[in-house]
Amino acid sequence: MRYFLIWLLWAVPAMANPMLIDDFSDASAARWQYLSDRVMGGVSDGRATIGTENDAQFAQLRGTVSTANNGGFIQIRRALPAALPTGSTGLVLRVRGNGAAYYVHLRSNDASRPWQYHQARFETTPQWQEVTLTWDAFAPNGGIPEGFAPQDIRSLGVVAYGADYEAHIDVDWIEVLVP
Repeated sequence: MRYFLIWLLWAVPAMANPMLIDDFSDASAARWQYLSDRVMGGVSDGRATIGTENDAQFAQLRGTVSTANNGGFIQIRRALPAALPTGSTGLVLRVRGNGAAYYVHLRSNDASRPWQYHQARFETTPQWQEVTLTWDAFAPNGGIPEGFAPQDIRSLGVVAYGADYEAHIDVDWIEVLVP
């Protein structure tokens, strides 16, 4: 057994250490903002709440996403209170949903307009799952350059986006991966 543990320590590379961005406790509703395409004339409609299950709190995003009238999103977003670590490698989210695709939108110092962000897509299932999104999974949108420095990210959004569908996603926690 001792030799197995020594081998395990030698054979398994160092894993990234997570740094909590939010676990939706301690007045998290004040840190997150609900937004929809209605700010630009769209017709999507929804709501964001904090749910509780087995003494754990999580964000809930529900609503109807509509691409009518040049729309197509509902989201929860928060400003980051501090810069993410320079050497960080991505995000991990614990989520569940209705089987639809959702996105994480990151706004960095390169984004000067509301439609400028980097986005990464992920799928949901009805069971809680951890989703890892490395920085290279994020594509630019709205005319900003490819790539970004983690320390330049200033806000993070979880978004139902780009198609006509019913959004139903829960987010238990979000962490940034730090080597």
